[in-house]
Amino acid sequence: MNLMSHILQRKLELPSPLTRDLVVQKDLRVPMPDGVELLADRWAPRGGGEGLPTALLRSPYGRSGMFAAAMARPLAERGYQVLIQSVRGGFGSGGTLDPMRQEREDGLATLDWVVEQPWFGDSMVLVGLSYLGFVQWAVADRLPPQVKAMIPHMTESALTLEFLRDDGMSLELPFEWGVMTAVQERRWAMLRSRGQARKTVRALRTLPLNQGDVAAIGRSSKYIQDILTYDAKHEYWAAVDHSHRVAGVNVPVSSIGGWYDIFLPGQLRDFQVLQDAARPARLTVGPWTHSEFTNAAVLEAVGFGLAHARGEQPPERPPVRLFVMGEEAWRNFDSWPPKGYEPQAFRLQPDGGLSTEPAIESAADTYRYDPADPTPAAGGISISSGGRVDNTELEDRPDVLTYTTATLTEDVEVIGEVSANIWFRSSLANADVFVRLCDVGPDGRSHNVCDGLTSLTGADTLSQTTVRLWPTAYRFKRGHRIRVQVSSGAFPRYARNTGTGEPLATATILRAADQAVYHDPQHPSAVILPVRAAGSGSP
Repeated sequence: MNLMSHILQRKLELPSPLTRDLVVQKDLRVPMPDGVELLADRWAPRGGGEGLPTALLRSPYGRSGMFAAAMARPLAERGYQVLIQSVRGGFGSGGTLDPMRQEREDGLATLDWVVEQPWFGDSMVLVGLSYLGFVQWAVADRLPPQVKAMIPHMTESALTLEFLRDDGMSLELPFEWGVMTAVQERRWAMLRSRGQARKTVRALRTLPLNQGDVAAIGRSSKYIQDILTYDAKHEYWAAVDHSHRVAGVNVPVSSIGGWYDIFLPGQLRDFQVLQDAARPARLTVGPWTHSEFTNAAVLEAVGFGLAHARGEQPPERPPVRLFVMGEEAWRNFDSWPPKGYEPQAFRLQPDGGLSTEPAIESAADTYRYDPADPTPAAGGISISSGGRVDNTELEDRPDVLTYTTATLTEDVEVIGEVSANIWFRSSLANADVFVRLCDVGPDGRSHNVCDGLTSLTGADTLSQTTVRLWPTAYRFKRGHRIRVQVSSGAFPRYARNTGTGEPLATATILRAADQAVYHDPQHPSAVILPVRAAGSGSP
């Protein structure tokens, strides 16, 4: 366990169990309106579960094993009875899994069934990570009065649409998820997981890409094909977009996110909707990737959820709690984005410089991007290898430009939305611009903070490109330096730009491009950081 894990473990320590003597009532049958039955397991303290608040988790990943040990058991030991339901089409539940498209109807029917059970008390809390958080949003505007709180973790109300952002299509995570759900019930799936992971990595390079699912799974995946076929604006995705339901939530919501989670922008958008609508909501964001298990959701379910389920007020804390990386400390704020942080332009300079001074006359910097040898992702928003990592090897590549400040003479604290304005031209009409913010320590090693990508058409004409990076909370310490990378990809985090303009699903030709980044007074490329304003106080 590394130092960060030790820190997080101390910060997220759970209260002691009330009991360890549990009983599991397996394979309860929950009828749906169309006659399909979904299976559920009920965890409760032996001899004393009836009437306790119910924690409801609806999952596509099964009801036992590591999942139950990580969520159901800790909650059942600390004051809940827990119902884990397998969603339609998985782990014994009837019907066919059509990811995210049936969760509103099935979720509402499940809520109606739970409140009629003889063991149900008078309160329920919705809990869960990722897909298990999305299903909460699917029913959020029609909750029965017995539901007292929601705790969505590493998720958002329009889950799949995050993969299809207009400014750059995600590839790795939706592809890996489609493969995982296709093979998770195969015999010895856990034992074969490493071999499957290697096969999936190879499949991401398949041309055409719409044959990659067969290369990884041995058959086609409807979910992967849907991701490759329909763009974000297509009406096909209307059924999985529940963002319009967020403002209609009438129970307290505690959202938990991670700075290196793919769903963070959408989760912050959902929180801002609740905040603007004056709904009772709070937000916690830690230095976590999507797949990094922490006790955060269980801690919130025990402290925040149980209090509301019992008609009590949870312990007081400001609405927003953020882990400020670099400082390596939790801080409290009143809102997102926090007040007291003002946008400041750090401009690209000649000879790899970066400063708040105006741009000066200089020639453009150039590099060649070849999709046959795509610029790799290094850390960041990734399931298998994300988070903060050493970027030294990545920055040694000839297809990555870097711009770095002088050594900082005082701390620079950045909290909020991050963006970049890059003046860019390509030899091809179709190209990507990837921008990454990094922290360079006194030892010279560069670690990624946040990043983003924009896909362009008409890139062969010089123009200013806006790149939205992931939001962050980071303190660049005195003695460190701030660095910006500019390149044209982060594979397989993003699908590689083939350079041809062909649809990604069917493209078979890879074309290299010569790229140019400008930073003169007429074309002042810059990264825009929300920096704590002078006089706003110290933590």
